[in-house]
Amino acid sequence: MKSLIRLRMSAHDAHYGGNLVDGARMLQLFGDVATELLIINDGDEGLFCAYDSVEFLAPVYAGDYIEAEGEITSVGNSSRKMKFEARKVIVPRNDINDSACDVLAEPIIVCRASGTCVVPKDKQRKNK
Repeated sequence: MKSLIRLRMSAHDAHYGGNLVDGARMLQLFGDVATELLIINDGDEGLFCAYDSVEFLAPVYAGDYIEAEGEITSVGNSSRKMKFEARKVIVPRNDINDSACDVLAEPIIVCRASGTCVVPKDKQRKNK
């Protein structure tokens, strides 16, 4: 089972000079993806417990369109292991003009992560 969200990074998301977006924003997107996966799988939002690994692979800037995708890789009694990937799919082209953008022929992977979520047994409403 997979979940995918796509959104544009705004000037509000930019945290550093040069309109660079804070890497924590990618983790926030992964949290939203994890919540959707838990709702689909268990009928409950559950809780994100921990990341096992996080890799920031490329910079993200205001104006970039990011796809965040995740999937459940293993299901325990209450734990759900997941893996995530965030990809840059559209970039602004300010060198052309202030509203030009390009769809990337090949998405750029900007972040990968894996982690564990928990849905307490008494809150699981599906897969019983």
